[in-house]
Amino acid sequence: MLTTNNQIQVQSLSPSLEFAASKIPTKIDVIGSPVTALPFEVQINMILEWAMSKISKVVCVANTHMLVEAYWHPDFSSVLKNADIVTPDGMPLVWMLRLMGAGTQNRVAGMDILLSLCRLAPLRDIHLFFLGSEIRILEKMRYKLERVFPNVKIAGMEPLPFRPLTFTENEAIIKKINDSGAGIVLVALGCPKQEYWMNQNKDKIQAVMIGLGGAFPVFAESHKRAPYWIRHLGGEWFYRLIQEPLRLFRRYSTTIPVFIWLALKQLLNLALVKGEQRENVR
Repeated sequence: MLTTNNQIQVQSLSPSLEFAASKIPTKIDVIGSPVTALPFEVQINMILEWAMSKISKVVCVANTHMLVEAYWHPDFSSVLKNADIVTPDGMPLVWMLRLMGAGTQNRVAGMDILLSLCRLAPLRDIHLFFLGSEIRILEKMRYKLERVFPNVKIAGMEPLPFRPLTFTENEAIIKKINDSGAGIVLVALGCPKQEYWMNQNKDKIQAVMIGLGGAFPVFAESHKRAPYWIRHLGGEWFYRLIQEPLRLFRRYSTTIPVFIWLALKQLLNLALVKGEQRENVR
């Protein structure tokens, strides 16, 4: 793990990968949505391999809120099922994957993805395009990127309006991204808007699109990230709630209890099925 003088931690790739980068991502159903059950380093390597070949792919960075949204909305559930990778951003998803067979699964969080790509993409001559957020945030990001990751290749930075894009505006964005030569597009429009947008533009944008939600303002230091020990214990949601109570209270109060209930029900059903299978073997 690399720590800069600004206390930014980056998970690095190990020399020998357990899985080949060409392997089809293994997915496990978590309350009705597929979550990719592969180590952090393997998922990063897959993204880099796709980006080098300019393959149009969609990566969703999932937490409990996203999976509950998918449970409630079948159209959004289809978006996650169509995604190429759905990373376990939140620790509750990591715990679920471990309980369902992926015993060594680690967290694949949006902020760690951003930091790793900024460090590793230049080594493969991959350019990054930053899409969404606000001009103020993007300017802060550019300044910090140039300071912390001086070798990062920025293909472009483009804020987007909060309203839906017109057809003409969307086509112009697609052309701008494709003309930039970017291999990776980091999208920060918020969930579920960014996931819908990536799904809509898959095969139009010749790059790997990754929905990073609130990672931009955290990197730009508009919001503070929880310390590692809090993240590891699954308490990042509470840390964020303290920083943004008005925006996050309703979201958390309506999604966390639902996720817990659905997860417990799924685990109970799994235990019952395994019990029946053992009885049948006897």
